[in-house]
Amino acid sequence: MKLPTDRLNEMEARFKEIERRLADPAAAPRPDELRELGKEHSSLKTSVEAWRSYKRASEDLEAAKMMLSGTSGEERSYVEDEIAGLEKLLAELEAQLLSDLAPKDPNDERDVIVDVRAGAGGDEAGLFAAELHRMYGRYAERVAWKTEQLSSSPSGIGGFKEVSFALKGKNAYGRMKYEAGVHRVQRVPATESSGRIHTSAVAVNVLPEAEEVDVEIDPNDLKIDVYRSSGPGGQSVNTTDSAVRIRHLPTGIEVACQDEKSQLQNRVKALRILRARLLQAKQEEQQQALADERRSQVRSADRSERVRTYNFHENRVTDHRIGYTVHRLSEILEGDMDDLLDALTSQLNRPDDGAGD
Repeated sequence: MKLPTDRLNEMEARFKEIERRLADPAAAPRPDELRELGKEHSSLKTSVEAWRSYKRASEDLEAAKMMLSGTSGEERSYVEDEIAGLEKLLAELEAQLLSDLAPKDPNDERDVIVDVRAGAGGDEAGLFAAELHRMYGRYAERVAWKTEQLSSSPSGIGGFKEVSFALKGKNAYGRMKYEAGVHRVQRVPATESSGRIHTSAVAVNVLPEAEEVDVEIDPNDLKIDVYRSSGPGGQSVNTTDSAVRIRHLPTGIEVACQDEKSQLQNRVKALRILRARLLQAKQEEQQQALADERRSQVRSADRSERVRTYNFHENRVTDHRIGYTVHRLSEILEGDMDDLLDALTSQLNRPDDGAGD
């Protein structure tokens, strides 16, 4: 496929304009504008640098071909090697640029809110929910993302009934979006005396974090309750009504936060989760209207089909959507997820595909 040079030149010109505006002292009093320009600069930088490298390599290749006719012996061999190396580099840069220019999910650069909820399997499902929560935290450490705990409902044996947290970093939603769905675990629980393998399920929902401008929330549409936060077994862990439950009346979406000691902090975090869930619902509705046959890439944690199985006896992880199987479960649970996420992105991140089955 021929590179769209006009489009690439326009991209480079836009990049130069952004650099000029970022360096302009007059922009300092406008932090929102600077933040948006910074995001656009970051999103264009890799492609612009590749395009500049492509142009330099093309010029070098033309010069090397002109030199070839007047050389012989070792010098000719050297120039031929130089030509071969430049042709290989150009092919790699061309592939990168074509990939960069392919249609992207507009949410890919957003931060994400991840909900992990224990499903079928009782206490064992709650324990695995805690392990998935830890796995995503360890992955975030590997790629230098920030993690922020938002809300949790612990179970009595060290697990979670539900836990919500934010991951903040470059291309966070683009990397994490295919984690959404039902994750199945097969293993012998610590409480199982007969050694039988149990199967449990945990639902994961991955939401692009919404800005206030993305979703307008009418305060009159909210029913807000406050209550005392509780720990495992229902015991009170606070003497004041600091926990907050917010219900969005038009949609019925409900969010509760109790992790913070301050009612205000719990309210702010609950609104962030609510805003992300409303954005998800809004985008799914828009995508359904555009194409009934196309599945939303913003998946719901209520989906019944499994997307992945973790088999402890075989040290195996299988992603059923792409037929991906590896026997290194322990490493993946420690956050070594890049190969898995790369495989999901390359096979599912196509403009005309949904999130896969």
